[in-house]
Amino acid sequence: MTTTTTKDAKPSDVVEDATDDAAHRSTEPVGGIAGLIAKVVASKPVRVFQNYGNNGGPLLASGMSYQAVFAIFAALAVVFSVFGIVFSSNQGLQDALISQLNSSVPGLIGENGAIKPEALTSASPVLGWTGIVAAAGLVFTAIGFLGAMRSAIRLIFNIPGPTTNFVLLKLKDLGFAIVFAVVLLVSMAMTVASTAALGFVYDLIGLDQASPFAEIVGRVIGLVVVFFFDTLVLAGIYRILSGVPIPFRQLLPGAALGGVAMGVLKALGSTLLGGATSNPLLASFAVIIGILIWFNLICQVVLIVASWITVSMSDAGIDPRQLTPEQKEEEALQTEADAHRQVLEAKHAQLTSELQDARGLRKTNLRRSLKRIDRELEAEKKAPAIDPAAATPPRKR
Repeated sequence: MTTTTTKDAKPSDVVEDATDDAAHRSTEPVGGIAGLIAKVVASKPVRVFQNYGNNGGPLLASGMSYQAVFAIFAALAVVFSVFGIVFSSNQGLQDALISQLNSSVPGLIGENGAIKPEALTSASPVLGWTGIVAAAGLVFTAIGFLGAMRSAIRLIFNIPGPTTNFVLLKLKDLGFAIVFAVVLLVSMAMTVASTAALGFVYDLIGLDQASPFAEIVGRVIGLVVVFFFDTLVLAGIYRILSGVPIPFRQLLPGAALGGVAMGVLKALGSTLLGGATSNPLLASFAVIIGILIWFNLICQVVLIVASWITVSMSDAGIDPRQLTPEQKEEEALQTEADAHRQVLEAKHAQLTSELQDARGLRKTNLRRSLKRIDRELEAEKKAPAIDPAAATPPRKR
C-alpha cells in the first residue's frame, strides 16, 4: 500500500490510495465472535434469504399460492374435459394421472380430498359453444397464475417486467401450459412403463413384486422420475417463462436444488399438512386450507431457488437484465461519469487541504481551481441521471 504525502500528488493517486486502504481494511482478518458473524452473514445461504426477504419473497409467495388454488381447479376442469374420452377408455393412464397429481398436491383428489375421483372421470368433453366459452374462461384463469409467477420471479431478480405485448405474453403462457401438460403426460407414461418393465423383470427372475426389495426399487425409480420432471419444469419456469437470460451454469444447479427441495416436500407432504390441518376449528374446510398451505410452501421454494440463482449470477458478475447495445453504451457512459465525479471530489478534498497552508499567489490559484471544480460538480448534479434499465431502444424504421 502506498501513501501520497507530497503537495503535488495527482488526484488519481488519492483515489488509488483510498481504494487500497479500503481493500486492506476489508481483507484484514477479524477474529472471535465478530469474525464468525461476518462469515455467516457473507455466506451464500444467508445472502440468498436476504435477497429473498428484501424483494418481498414471502408476500409474493402468498399471492402466488392464492392464485394457484384457483388455477389448479380450473386446469383440472379443462384437462379432464378435453381428454375425458382418452381417460375413460384407459383406466391405467387415468389412475397414473390421479396418482401423479396427488403426489404433487397432497389431498387434492381422493375420497377425503377436495375433488372426488369419479367427479373428474365423469367430466363430459367440451362440446358446443357453451363448453368452449367455459373452457376459455378456465384456461384464462389457469394461465393467469403463470403470469403472476413470472412477475414474482422477475421481482426476485430485481428486474422490471417484460415489455412484450399483453396478448403475446398470454399466448406464451398458454404455450408453456401446454408444454407443461405434455411433460406431465410423458413423465406419467414413463412411470407406468417403468412399473410394467419392473414387473416383467421380476417375473423373469422369480421375484415377488410385493417384496420389500421390489417396493424399494419401485420407490427409488419413482423418485428419480419425479426429480427429473421437477428439475425440467423449474428450469423452464426460470429461463423461458420469466424471460430472464440465465446461463446454464447457474440455471441447472439451481433447478436441481429446487427439484430436491420439491421431492423432500412431496415425501413429507402428508406429515406437514396433517399437523397444519388437525385443528378442530378447521375441520369444515381443512382440505382447502391444506392445499393453500401446500401451494404456499411450493411457491416459497420456487422463489427461494430463484433468489439462489440470482446470488449465483451476482457472484459470477452476470447481469440478469437484457440490455440492448444502446443501453449498454449508456451504462458505460454513466460509469465513466461516476468515475469522473469521484476524481473531482478527491481533487477537491486535496486542494481544500492544501489551501489551509497556502500563501500568496498559490492560495489564489488554489481558490480558482476549487471554483472550477465546484462548477463542474454542480453541472454534473444538474445533468439527468442515466438509467440503462429504463432506457427504451430506438424503434426500427
